[in-house]
Amino acid sequence: MDNCRPNILFLMSDDHAAPAISCYGSRINKTPNIDRIGNEGMRFNNFFCTNSICTPARASVLTGKYGHKTGVKTLGDTIDQSKHRTFAQILHQADYQTAIIGKWHLGQ
Repeated sequence: MDNCRPNILFLMSDDHAAPAISCYGSRINKTPNIDRIGNEGMRFNNFFCTNSICTPARASVLTGKYGHKTGVKTLGDTIDQSKHRTFAQILHQADYQTAIIGKWHLGQ
């Protein structure tokens, strides 16, 4: 059995339409490095967010739960990590090295 685990790079941007990068059809913005990552890995073509504001949306994406289930309903709410594990925490428990770079806005 092959013991190689995949490398996982999860990119999430704020207020960003998919057609703003060239691998999703932009003819104005040239994004060769993002295109290469997308072409060598997995891209989502049908992804929907159930929250209209960023903090609850991030909580949903990171936990796989609806915003009302995470307790994060407004911009000022924080996620209770003792009750809601993120996929990064699950990966870390599986001995992946994990990091977040950029905005968090979900508490500590």
